Amino acid sequence: MNLTKLRRQFPALMQQVAGKSPIFLDGPGGSQVPQSVLSAMSAYLGYYNSNLGGAFFSSDKTVELMTNARQAAADLLNAPSSDQIVFGANMTSLTFSFSRAISRDWQASDEIIVTNADHFSNVSSWQQAAEDKGVKVNTALINEADCSLDLAHFESLLNNNTKLVAVTYASNTTGSINDIKRIVELAHAVGALVYVDAVHYAPHELIDVQALDCDFLACSAYKFFGPHLGMVYGKREHLEGFTPYKVEPAKDVIPGRWETGTQNFEALAGLISAVDYIAAISELDDSHPRREKLAVAFTKTKQHEMVLSEYFLTRLVNYPNITLFGIDDLDRLAERTPTFALTFEGLTPREVSEFLGKQHICVWDGNFYAQGLCKQLGVLDSGGVVRIGCMHYNTIEELDKLFDLFDQLL
Repeated sequence: MNLTKLRRQFPALMQQVAGKSPIFLDGPGGSQVPQSVLSAMSAYLGYYNSNLGGAFFSSDKTVELMTNARQAAADLLNAPSSDQIVFGANMTSLTFSFSRAISRDWQASDEIIVTNADHFSNVSSWQQAAEDKGVKVNTALINEADCSLDLAHFESLLNNNTKLVAVTYASNTTGSINDIKRIVELAHAVGALVYVDAVHYAPHELIDVQALDCDFLACSAYKFFGPHLGMVYGKREHLEGFTPYKVEPAKDVIPGRWETGTQNFEALAGLISAVDYIAAISELDDSHPRREKLAVAFTKTKQHEMVLSEYFLTRLVNYPNITLFGIDDLDRLAERTPTFALTFEGLTPREVSEFLGKQHICVWDGNFYAQGLCKQLGVLDSGGVVRIGCMHYNTIEELDKLFDLFDQLL
């Protein structure tokens, strides 16, 4: 992977701010975007801005765009069919919408499981649906040693009354990856559905919804080098079987029955380009299917990200006044993303991020809507954590500059 060539595709990485090259270690909050994505969105808006169903060229172009976007998303997730992809404003809005439909037939004797590993978009939506129906909500804890889901505790909460499990693929705060395939097997054994939040996982590893056998999986394009756009994969029997809230004239066929209002077509143009950008990292020619290209590309980016993780963790051990939450074992790098949750002795997370921000190193601080995780770790009321998040476009040299500033700060 030619990192120099790759970085040149991102205008944000090439800019100067007050005479300095900014360093973006804020990827878990939203990645930077390559020029190809920006150009695709601009081209659609500039020449073809229209709605679906018209008897003219720009509407035809929009229909074609919608078809291509569904196929790009299906290739990214390995959905059996492109009509099992639902688009919406963002993952949170879509999840609230799906929670309303899925919970329609819940009874007071039913139960659901949410987790302390999750962003609350995949918690609050289900908690509120359960409250409306009088359904019991059980919360699975995390293993505090590595911030992965406590599978033993999760399994103890499952029973024949469990209707749904909502779980994240990877923590957006600590980077710990959960064993989704095992979680799905356990949930399905008692007849429960599984709704997976893959927002943080999607830019780091290839997703295969068929191999996971999950019922639903949600992610967001702005986390994998695209625009602000949410998407949900669903098994066909669920997309056709549950009854969504929709306007009456809308056709009652999938996936459109789940998509309210006019879609963000320029964002769909950006989505296609973002998926193709990732696929191009493979350096395979067009004789290879896009899914094959994506598999090779993610293998390359994962290898680079593991190098970044190893370097970061190796250097971090020299800072006894910095606490890491998450996997620190170099033999387990494949079980995490290059996302690191830190606290600094004697400093609040905000003080750290403000210090770094003045040097144009972009990092986040707070709880990142992972309220249950931060509460269990005991950092919720003290400002959460500092989150350092690498993407495949980050470099060792950038991490060196970060640690140089750690030295100054401490």
